[in-house]
Amino acid sequence: MNSPLLPRGGRRPSFLLTGLLTGLSAVLLAFGTGLTPSWWCAWIAALPVLAVAARSRARTAFAAGTVAWLGGQTSMWGYYGDTLELPPPLVATLIVGTSVLFGLALAAFAAIAGRGRPVLATLAFCSSWVAVEFAVSLTMPHGAWWSMAYSQADALPVLQIVSLTGPWGVTFLLLGTQAALAVLPSAGRRAPLAAGAAAVLALVLGYGVVRLAGPAGAATGGPGTRVALLATDEPNDTVPVAGRAGRKLLARYLAELAKLEADVVVLPENTFAADRATLPLLAGPLSKLAAERHTTILLGLTLVDGEQRRNSALAFPADGSRPVRYDKRHLIPGVEADYTPGRADAVAFMPGSGGRWAIAICKDLDFPWLVRDYRRRGASAVFAPAWDFQGDEWIHGRMALVRGVESGMTVVRAPRAGILLAGDVYGRVLAQARTGPGFASAVLTLPGPAPATPYSVLGDWLGWAGLLLLPATLLAGLRGSRGGGGGADGSGQAVGSFDGGRAGLHLARDRAPRP
Repeated sequence: MNSPLLPRGGRRPSFLLTGLLTGLSAVLLAFGTGLTPSWWCAWIAALPVLAVAARSRARTAFAAGTVAWLGGQTSMWGYYGDTLELPPPLVATLIVGTSVLFGLALAAFAAIAGRGRPVLATLAFCSSWVAVEFAVSLTMPHGAWWSMAYSQADALPVLQIVSLTGPWGVTFLLLGTQAALAVLPSAGRRAPLAAGAAAVLALVLGYGVVRLAGPAGAATGGPGTRVALLATDEPNDTVPVAGRAGRKLLARYLAELAKLEADVVVLPENTFAADRATLPLLAGPLSKLAAERHTTILLGLTLVDGEQRRNSALAFPADGSRPVRYDKRHLIPGVEADYTPGRADAVAFMPGSGGRWAIAICKDLDFPWLVRDYRRRGASAVFAPAWDFQGDEWIHGRMALVRGVESGMTVVRAPRAGILLAGDVYGRVLAQARTGPGFASAVLTLPGPAPATPYSVLGDWLGWAGLLLLPATLLAGLRGSRGGGGGADGSGQAVGSFDGGRAGLHLARDRAPRP
């Protein structure tokens, strides 16, 4: 069996073919990752460069993988540096550093595959990238923002696996499937590898289909709670409530709120700015309207207290009582550098919900463990004022929906400069509307509570397993000589191996044709 992408007879691909396949992966990675990924591109994006690595030396695989990932991430330079205002060293770490890590993952794959160990090669590659994504989520200030999993946010049968594994299961599946396909043509015993990969894929898709079609998945009715999301992008800035623009904007919001027939209304993040002296100008009218309409109103604003500025949310109860306050826990580095974060353990719930409806703000939903904590406290839904940037409205909204699938919670997210969005515990969109200069709104009936998911109980078990599996597969795959049951020729020659004494890679020459 030979790959249609590569020459017959076990020969290494030519320099030209290597370059073409590397470029193809770069293009597919650009479309399969990023701010508006195509779900099907993510399933084949790494396959061309993996096919090269399966028949190449480790150093060739390293170079091809580094270039492919770097090319696929080129469009993110402007977003990281200009939009998010991240410092250049951090941008370089995210893009160049991860490109090098992707190259190293390809080099490990090539070295182990060259020793006739296709299963270990596949496991090493997919576990390496799960380990990278998980480590980034633990060490960088952006949580699980950076993951291939979100490319599958609209592929609902695939997405259901996050209820078991978190986002790391999707990454493992995407890259594991492609690695198995790439190494399969040169595997000595193809049947076990093919059967294993097909079985894993079938189990994941079967689980997703059954979960979506089951009794709980088919239920769309809830307790009858009507929820509305309301926002305008004009002005697309935070305005002091005491100023002329602030008074005008508040009057516009009050007029729109009076038109809505809803039990709960969610407004965007940082809409107004107020301090102790000016807060009554905002709180008074909203509390009065909430009581008159018997509606709970959740609003995001900047609260100034002396030298401290907090990105906060106030929930005005339907009975006109004292509002509930929540301070955003996870701030955007650079953009929100002058804000003080809320306490790391801060939680808040919508008044009148009996602790069932959690409150978060925008970037808080980039952190799976924050949503899991709410789930463990008994919450079944999370309401989030938000504010998106130019171009990231799809990825940031779908990321929030993935949090709901992970922990079995309905997510209601109301941004400015984005998409008003609500999704159920299966990631299905319940309501959405794009914001603009005028007012946009979306209305839904809140689904009833769903059972807790395994992921909400077990946490990031697969992320930790990836960190442990990576060194285990590397040690097992690179130890000793080529396995006797390896390539089709049974030559027993090692094509590539790691040696820390030579820049981390040492390559042995082939002395026999490779499969």
